[in-house]
Amino acid sequence: MIRRENPARVSEIVGSVAQTPAAEVDAVVRAAGADFRRWAATPIDERLALLSRGADAIEAALGELSVLLSRETGKVLGDCRGEIGFAVRYLRWVVDHAPPAYADREVDDGLGRLIRQHKPYGVVAAITPWNAPVILAMLKIAPALAAGNAVVVKPSPLAPLTLDRVVALIGGPLRVVHGGAATGAALVGHDLVRKVAFTGGAAGGRAVAALAGDRLTPAVLELGGNDPAVFLDDAPFDDAAMDRLVMATFATSGQVCMAAKRLYVPAARLPDFVDAYLAAAARVLVTGDPLADGVTMGPVISAEARRAAEALRAGDCRDLGRFDAEPEAGYFVRPALVVSPDPRDPLVAAEQFAPIVPVLGYQDEDAVLAAANEGELGLGASVWSADEDRAVAFARRFEAGFAFVNTHNRTGMSLRAPFGGVKRSGWGREYAGEGLAEYAQTCVIHAPAVYRPGAGIPAGGPDAYPV
Repeated sequence: MIRRENPARVSEIVGSVAQTPAAEVDAVVRAAGADFRRWAATPIDERLALLSRGADAIEAALGELSVLLSRETGKVLGDCRGEIGFAVRYLRWVVDHAPPAYADREVDDGLGRLIRQHKPYGVVAAITPWNAPVILAMLKIAPALAAGNAVVVKPSPLAPLTLDRVVALIGGPLRVVHGGAATGAALVGHDLVRKVAFTGGAAGGRAVAALAGDRLTPAVLELGGNDPAVFLDDAPFDDAAMDRLVMATFATSGQVCMAAKRLYVPAARLPDFVDAYLAAAARVLVTGDPLADGVTMGPVISAEARRAAEALRAGDCRDLGRFDAEPEAGYFVRPALVVSPDPRDPLVAAEQFAPIVPVLGYQDEDAVLAAANEGELGLGASVWSADEDRAVAFARRFEAGFAFVNTHNRTGMSLRAPFGGVKRSGWGREYAGEGLAEYAQTCVIHAPAVYRPGAGIPAGGPDAYPV
């Protein structure tokens, strides 16, 4: 049995789910394989009707699910409502956009008849993390089901409860297994799994990639990022911009793959930036019980995460915002800005996944671009400037899967924008048309014109035509 504690009140057990032993994963995957044959033969409008009903059911339970998500993850209630609401939006977006994405494309011309089909893979294994369990699962579940796959999802043991409920509300050829690394390995390594979708850390990603690679199973991997935010010399430090930056840094207590994790500012403007950042934090950052009104940051996910975060507090460390938490009640960490740390420190060089953020001064744009592109994780980045064209030109030079201009989060972004990393931040894409394409494989039927009845054989024989 997996029991989940409340990170804000560790004496409180929020709920429990039955653990799936590795030996029992085989039966679950085989049942999903049987589901797949029926589901793939189901017309797409019926498949999408299931997703529509699922979206309606999740939306109807949004209030209850949001409280549950807040209690098991420590995320503030408003963020939990936003995550589940976005999952509903994404489900409906898939319903609207899947028909053209998965439709056959046919050409019949002087070269012959060519039919391009989009077929499902089979059983998709979805391995999801704890920091945004509902939406990061939905990015895999919705397109996979729409394309005709069956799905087996394994949530993180740190956030199994809300996703377990969401899976039940959707239904169909969607199953869930619960457990740790052994359960995940049994799922990813199963012979009937034909595609793997994983979001998580680099160590887990390597394990998943090795298992999938051993069976030549295609995979979508999103492995996090150490995202830089670069302020050019004309960037305004106005209240609205600084408020956006603070919230983009400390949402979910900094435990977000796309959070702003390294801040770069012209050295001459560094004191002004620090003052503006501290003032913004005083306005918008309140640490406390995530279910309480006015709180904008809750605890970190575990005792281990708190120890790791506290270890990053060194040097010129400035406490941020208002701290209304009871430190002994849960895994609370006082958020902080560390001014001018050594660039080699783990706070700068690694993905900290904690509410501690560094700010560093720079002398010229080439130097800061090199610093921003340093490291193996190229998920996201942002650039801030009063001149949008200048910012876009700079953003083109980032080694990142996506870049923002004058913000650092997906708020206000359309679902047409794909999400994914470069370098070692992942393989494949989520969101948008690219995300739909990940869950269908292209198959072709070709009837060359030269072999049609009455066409005859070309001079030089069949081999005169390229394969």
